[in-house]
Amino acid sequence: MKFNWVTFKISNMEKSVFFYHELLELEIAKKFESNGNEIVMFGKADGPKIELIHDKNFKNENPVKGVSVGLEIDELDKMVEKLKENGKSVTGPIAPNPHIRFFFVKDPDGYNIQLVEQK
Repeated sequence: MKFNWVTFKISNMEKSVFFYHELLELEIAKKFESNGNEIVMFGKADGPKIELIHDKNFKNENPVKGVSVGLEIDELDKMVEKLKENGKSVTGPIAPNPHIRFFFVKDPDGYNIQLVEQK
């Protein structure tokens, strides 16, 4: 079995692309439309991806609680500063052991994104 992608239904593609592409610096792998929905996939062509689906009728009234998507970051402190400069609130750092630390940030629709640095 191979992990393929995680899908988020979102309310605003422009805000979400800014967050994932401009702030988190994820590569856009593909953009397309399907059944009237805008879809953008982030990640490497041969790797796992984050898929955003903009459905005009979608209202995200309750993002999934207790679920987060973890992204490994090379320069965690630099990324946290960039997020803060852009008005994003982060939670952390959390360091469960000497080899890992992470922060949480919410995307524009309230999904939890965990930014992880491993040493």
